[in-house]
Amino acid sequence: MSVTHTEVTTGPAELEPCGRQDHPDCGIRDVLDRVGDKWSVLVIVELAGGPRRFRELQRAVDGISQRMLTLTVRRLERDGLVLRTVYATVPAQVDYRLTETGASLTHLVKALADWSLQHRAPIARARETYDSEHPDHDIR
Repeated sequence: MSVTHTEVTTGPAELEPCGRQDHPDCGIRDVLDRVGDKWSVLVIVELAGGPRRFRELQRAVDGISQRMLTLTVRRLERDGLVLRTVYATVPAQVDYRLTETGASLTHLVKALADWSLQHRAPIARARETYDSEHPDHDIR
């Protein structure tokens, strides 16, 4: 889906399976390793509003520990999604901002957030139905 995609689609997208012998890994696993964890997505969402200092990020991303935030921004920096800038002040100041690549990801994150809001109620109903039909299965 492109950023300018405006058509309403109801069927599944045409996707090629990855990892089969005749179709090698297409790289989606690397992307999902990064954006598939909740902390990375929440940091990207926060940085979409502009540069933030470490403590600002930590306050904004509810529940993230200092260690997990450190690991998350390092991974995002390594992947080229976040730029870490150190300013020569005493004490040193550091801020984080999205790179052009990171900023381009925000459109997909927004689409995913919109999808999840749009489908929240039917997913909740499906879970209730499943749980009532399978009382012995606790998969939460």
